[in-house]
Amino acid sequence: MTTRKFTIKVPATSANIGPGFDVVGLSLSLTLTLTVSHTQFTSPAKLGESHSSSLTSPPNPPKISYSGEGAEEVPLDAYKNLTTRVALYVLRCNGRPHFPSDLTIHVHNEIPFGRGLGSSGAAVIAGVLLGDALGEFQLSTPRLLDYALMVERHPDNVTAALVGGFVGSYLRELSREATEAASVPLAEVLPEYPPDAGEAWGQDPPSPPEGIGHYVRFNWAPEIRAVAIIPQFELSTAKARDVLPLAYTRKDLVFNLQRLAVLTTALGQSPPDPDLIYEAMKDRVHQPYRKTLIPGLPEVLSSVTPSSHPGLLGICLSGAGPTILALATGGFEAIALSAKEVFKGAGVEVKWQVLTVESGGSSVAYE
Repeated sequence: MTTRKFTIKVPATSANIGPGFDVVGLSLSLTLTLTVSHTQFTSPAKLGESHSSSLTSPPNPPKISYSGEGAEEVPLDAYKNLTTRVALYVLRCNGRPHFPSDLTIHVHNEIPFGRGLGSSGAAVIAGVLLGDALGEFQLSTPRLLDYALMVERHPDNVTAALVGGFVGSYLRELSREATEAASVPLAEVLPEYPPDAGEAWGQDPPSPPEGIGHYVRFNWAPEIRAVAIIPQFELSTAKARDVLPLAYTRKDLVFNLQRLAVLTTALGQSPPDPDLIYEAMKDRVHQPYRKTLIPGLPEVLSSVTPSSHPGLLGICLSGAGPTILALATGGFEAIALSAKEVFKGAGVEVKWQVLTVESGGSSVAYE
């Protein structure tokens, strides 16, 4: 039997970048890496056949090891781990009812959990790429995105993680049938595996319709770096969404739309214009409502400016937070230390890193 080995790398991401709530994402130089080895499938995939009929001798469960961020809390059971559950979903949708034999996966993670740096989006993209690589399906990038969007229902993080760079994305208006297919409960896409689940549990998951999401990559000025100021507490996306209002004023929506229209071009211009970008990164849709969840947030956003910190271009909440993202061409340490001091006054400890924008996105490298 042939043994296959490959490595998957998926970048961290920051979503929103100020006014682009649920619209734009940015891939960053923290990485989720999977090192994979398995025995190649010996029979072709059987699309359209009842999966339960082909489960005569399922292989032993995959062996997972994990290091880096989150190593103490990530489940190593392949039927509970998010990445391997997504991989199994892709396999089963394409005629492979179970994992291949002798599958071993080592995960090394640099992306902190619950900090607004796309850890769950990276895990989902890693799972989609893992399923595609294990099954040797050679799915197109748009199709890979379809599978990711069946799990992670917002396109900003997963799109940036998959294709890399500075990305705008949206969910298409689908036909009624396709909309229903894309909106099935997550429990049907990734069913929980109870202790007494047999091998046929979750065998026929709903396959994603084609073309759920579309995206475009914007230009990015190469001299811009991202200073990630990372508070040392977790904030769930669900909790951060719960504080948002159900409706907004026209004035606030126009405020964001005006700035987003400018920002997507301004961040691609060299040299970057700090006065233009700083104003264009302001927001009235999500950041004002999340200040109660992140002590010190309003003070950091208002006190760290291009005039007080040369090199700064703009500053915003990264995704749902609590990480602050400062885009800059220099003065990185001064920016980070000023933000750290403000957070300290609010009783919040932080770490910080200077990151680059990863234009290449995710990758799969075969040995």
